[in-house]
Amino acid sequence: MGRWVEVRNRTQDRHVLTARWCDSFTCRLRGLTFRRTLPPGEGLLLVESSSGRVQTAIHMALVFMSLGVVWLDESLRVVDARLARPWGIYAPAVAARYVLEGGPAVLECVARGDQLELLDARLD
Repeated sequence: MGRWVEVRNRTQDRHVLTARWCDSFTCRLRGLTFRRTLPPGEGLLLVESSSGRVQTAIHMALVFMSLGVVWLDESLRVVDARLARPWGIYAPAVAARYVLEGGPAVLECVARGDQLELLDARLD
């Protein structure tokens, strides 16, 4: 089933979502392709080996729903966040190492500059 993490916003002291840890090339390439829905409060955390704008750019080809996308730097600080619509290509404004993808509501849980944290999540 893979690793899951709880993403918390330390700045706002709130739960953001529970995300599947995605650090392999295949997992990052597939992302949420072919998905039409996401369970509320669930998402994907794309993990790159180093920071950059190009490697943390995302495509929305064959993703049939809008996503709230949050880019994080090495220290898990929010460096960019925006609504990604189907068929678009999106890159962060500055270098990032992590990309958090969830439903559009995730954008209500974070702001640029917020400090996030990751906790191991146990799913039943």
